[in-house]
Amino acid sequence: MVDRLANSEANSKRIAVVEGCFGAAGQPLAIPGRVLIGEGVLTKLCRKKPKARQFFLFNDILVYGNIVIQKKKYNKQHIIPLESVTIDTVEDEGDLRNGWLIKTPTKSFAVYAATATEKSEWMNHINKCVSDLLEKSGKLPSSEHAAVWVPDSEASVCMRCQKIKFTPVSRRHHCRKCGFVVCGQCSEKKFLLPSQSSKPVRVCEFCYDQLSVGQPGVPGGLSARSDSYSLSSNKFCGNNMSDDEDEDDSSD
Repeated sequence: MVDRLANSEANSKRIAVVEGCFGAAGQPLAIPGRVLIGEGVLTKLCRKKPKARQFFLFNDILVYGNIVIQKKKYNKQHIIPLESVTIDTVEDEGDLRNGWLIKTPTKSFAVYAATATEKSEWMNHINKCVSDLLEKSGKLPSSEHAAVWVPDSEASVCMRCQKIKFTPVSRRHHCRKCGFVVCGQCSEKKFLLPSQSSKPVRVCEFCYDQLSVGQPGVPGGLSARSDSYSLSSNKFCGNNMSDDEDEDDSSD
């Protein structure tokens, strides 16, 4: 199906429409062999709160952006190569239902669909695209992924020292290795994580010590981390952002 659509006029028009919605600030999306598989609105779990984002699934990339005018204008375009993507389901919890993790070496985050059927369709299509890409390239699935940031609302005190209470003066920070919300004192150091940035990034004291001695993997929390994702238990895996300038989701 994808091969038949690759050079079709209908596919070219659909991709042109997406490019037009992002405008001059967006990257060109039309290249030989690229097919727009599907699109839709998903709720992305951002640092401050869940927010609606427009997603476009192509056979080789996943594109998303902020909704300015539904089906007409989007901004802050993000492009994720599917070859490095792995996905995991997220258990329903409260109002956050029908979700899954999108994990890559540079950025990972949770998204939620409106229905269980929509979630299943998205996950099946993403897995199929990734599988096809890996089969063609002969590469193995990505085994490394960035840590999902714990939302600010899930931590009223530092998740490392358990002492510092967050206030307008005592700001929240995020460790780029484990994704925990930590205080300034517990995250004074930086460490080079090449998959996330060409410059050293903020990490908590715990992760810095683990990274410095070269131990594989970094446990999360005060006990072992896992690849589960639970708001109530604060077990997160996987999200990267540039620094703490994403107060208004500017870096999403």
